[in-house]
Amino acid sequence: MPATFPQAGRAWTALVLGVLAQTSGTVFVSVPAFLIPLLHTQRGMTLAQAGLLASAPTLGMVLTLIAWGALADRIGEKWVISGGLALTALATVGAMTARGYVALGLFFLLGGMASASTNSASGRVVVGWFPRERRGLAMGIRQMAQPLGVTVAAVTIPTLASAGGVGLALVVPLVLTALLAALCAIGIVNPPRAAPASTVRTTNPYRSGAFLWRIHAVSVLLVVPQFTLSTFGLIWLVTELRWAPLAAGLLVGLAQFVGAIGRIGVGILSDRLGSRVRPLRWVATSACVVMLLLAASGAAGWQAGAVVLLIAMTVTVADNGLAFTSVAEMAGSAWAGRALGVQNTGQFLAAAAVGPAVGALIGLVGYPLAFVGVAILPALSVPLIPHRHAEEDRL
Repeated sequence: MPATFPQAGRAWTALVLGVLAQTSGTVFVSVPAFLIPLLHTQRGMTLAQAGLLASAPTLGMVLTLIAWGALADRIGEKWVISGGLALTALATVGAMTARGYVALGLFFLLGGMASASTNSASGRVVVGWFPRERRGLAMGIRQMAQPLGVTVAAVTIPTLASAGGVGLALVVPLVLTALLAALCAIGIVNPPRAAPASTVRTTNPYRSGAFLWRIHAVSVLLVVPQFTLSTFGLIWLVTELRWAPLAAGLLVGLAQFVGAIGRIGVGILSDRLGSRVRPLRWVATSACVVMLLLAASGAAGWQAGAVVLLIAMTVTVADNGLAFTSVAEMAGSAWAGRALGVQNTGQFLAAAAVGPAVGALIGLVGYPLAFVGVAILPALSVPLIPHRHAEEDRL
């Protein structure tokens, strides 16, 4: 049955606010990665040390994603999103006034713990408000938030950090998280909790098959190239290709924006195919190929490597919406928040390790071989991707 006009309006309002909310949280989480040029080239931090600081918000998200998802299952999305963003704004104030890198890292950790609320709850909004035949599109739009947040951070944080240090750079996430906390409290309406009996899953979906576990494992493997490029792409352009920080930030921002549009495209494709896992397999294969191309261009010292980086950053973010939609559909309305929390936890646990681990690997073997090592992971994910769509598996 088609949605009524008020229901459609609430659905799209919740989706738009959910996207903006997660975008603002992503800006906060992305800030330390774009402080690396300042910390590494001007303040003497090693890449491994700067990468560890950059991973602090992501580690914070790992600690609370499942809890936020369970809370969204219990009380709904509205107050989880708005309350989490308000706490993120408070953590940002703490980071702005922090003295020393340990205190700064602690407030990044706390802010990440708070901002995780948007990751679990905004995905649940999509599942609750949109019918299955439009979820690929809606989740693709929702998944724009992460690359859009990185885009905002890429084009603002390096310049502000160069002009006024860490405190000035943090003004951007402070304004965004505080504003979106208020807007979400006013504008989001929780989707109806009731659903047809045939679509309600009250038993634990993790006990009914391996589908969810396999999608979680695939997503963990695919998130490594994504976060490798979002964390070290800018510093690679600056130190290896000798780009100015502003120009490098603009290129990274452009790549993230194109990637955000790409997520919508693959979401629409999955709706038309009636499958999330088939295009997910194509994306995983492409991620392996582009990482190898990036390694080759870096080894040759080509300035055209910047174009390859743009393509690679676009491809490596394309899988998220497909995986999230599969997880939400397989979990059902009663388990969607927790399942998306598990999905996010696995991804961000891997992402938190990317900063120090890949940073150390780059310091040991250089960028080209490090990119080859990262390319192995999407190759390993391909055979893990199920051959059946979540809805087909549930029948």
